[in-house]
Amino acid sequence: MLASAGIVVAVMQTLLVPVIKDLPQLLDTTPSNATWVLTSTLLSGAVSTPIMGRLGDLYGKRRMLLASLAVMVVGALISGFTSELVPMIVGRTLQGFSMGAIPLGIGLMRDELPRERLASAMALMSSSIGVGGGLALPLAALVAQNTDWHALFFGAAGLGTLSIVLTLVAVPESKTRARGTFDHLGALGLSLGLVLFLLPITKGSDWGWTSASTLGLFAASAVVLLLWGVLELRVPAPLVDLRTTARREVLLTNLASIMVGVSFYVVSLVLPQLLQLPTATGYGLGQSMVVAGLCVAPLGLTMMFTAPVYARLSAKYGPKSTLILGLLIIAVGYAAGLGLMSAAWQTVVVSVVLGAGIGLAYSSLPALIVSAVDPSETGAATGLNTLMRSIGTSVSSAVIGMVLANTAHHVGGVAIPTMHGFRVSFLIATAAVALGLLLALFLPGRGRRATGHRLLASSGDSVKANEKADVKADVKADEKEAPALATERVS
Repeated sequence: MLASAGIVVAVMQTLLVPVIKDLPQLLDTTPSNATWVLTSTLLSGAVSTPIMGRLGDLYGKRRMLLASLAVMVVGALISGFTSELVPMIVGRTLQGFSMGAIPLGIGLMRDELPRERLASAMALMSSSIGVGGGLALPLAALVAQNTDWHALFFGAAGLGTLSIVLTLVAVPESKTRARGTFDHLGALGLSLGLVLFLLPITKGSDWGWTSASTLGLFAASAVVLLLWGVLELRVPAPLVDLRTTARREVLLTNLASIMVGVSFYVVSLVLPQLLQLPTATGYGLGQSMVVAGLCVAPLGLTMMFTAPVYARLSAKYGPKSTLILGLLIIAVGYAAGLGLMSAAWQTVVVSVVLGAGIGLAYSSLPALIVSAVDPSETGAATGLNTLMRSIGTSVSSAVIGMVLANTAHHVGGVAIPTMHGFRVSFLIATAAVALGLLLALFLPGRGRRATGHRLLASSGDSVKANEKADVKADVKADEKEAPALATERVS
């Protein structure tokens, strides 16, 4: 049920991909204004992810998950009943808040599942973004081609409502709570800093990368985030524990997450365009929107099927080794993609290989984070990790968009992407994977036993209730006599 909630969130994000080029006409506005429909979702998702994770740690992860899904449903309904720009932006902003469902779901899994189920469950939850995106692309294209485009939002609202009901029925609330209060000033500072950082990334191609607006916002974001960091180090209950975040395993994992996010989004941007370009270009494959979606769909489906494979590999070799393997497979996929661009079936092969690699990499990231933080910090820590992946996709979108624009042919005032631009995009993704691999190699080695102990300690069902009571009683007695012995017994 938690993974299905993550898939619903991903479906919501991919919803408008088939009608992106038609948004100015559908909303009766300019192309630059229409991009705010997509930018607003990105910004609200980036802001809400770490905040909802922290709120879940403090007040209940299931409660915050239900709130995230409810806000998404309201936003989908607002968008479904309007063709005006401003209400559409409001609706899409509310839909972006559902991104917090991913870290909340991972936190619930850590608190409630036994150790032997935890690895594959977190892998599936982490991969749900790719799974939902892969499934939504052809379905959204089919709906957009055959019905009113507002049906996309009503479908998302229906899925969100169903997910709320299933969560109420099947998902228990976690009893694990963090101490302290919610850091309102920290939340405001982080939100402002992220908006100031992501806004020029998403709008830089329209404003100009060297314009005063773009450079000014980047400078302002640096100042705000620096002041926010100073504040977080001084408050007793910070929104994000920067001391924990600065640990080598957490820091390197988050940096590697950005690279994985870049590699995931490049293929999502390039292959659909290549498939839909007319054959008259000499390299376009001339496929319909629906067929293009079906060719890219294996990317998400393969990510879903790698979850049980990841669990076995991670149990034997550890999540660090699985992350390295995933990055190597991604590199092979992009290298193969440089030569496999001349037929639709070749794009399917590339999608499958990349899906397998990205699935393994995505599955490893939350396990590395969870094994390095206290159970009461799971929501905030995994929320920050999800944010890092979102930053990676945002940077990828901006860079690849700029590359394709600068290498495009202009025919009748229309910019047509070139094969050279597609190949350069794949090379950029390969470079990001290489950097991610370098970061992963410097992660501290964590044996299966150490990871297992940490996960076991955080699993609510791994010890029966009466055994827990006995252990607690023994620990209290030992604490009075010998603290070192007590520590050994807990371990």
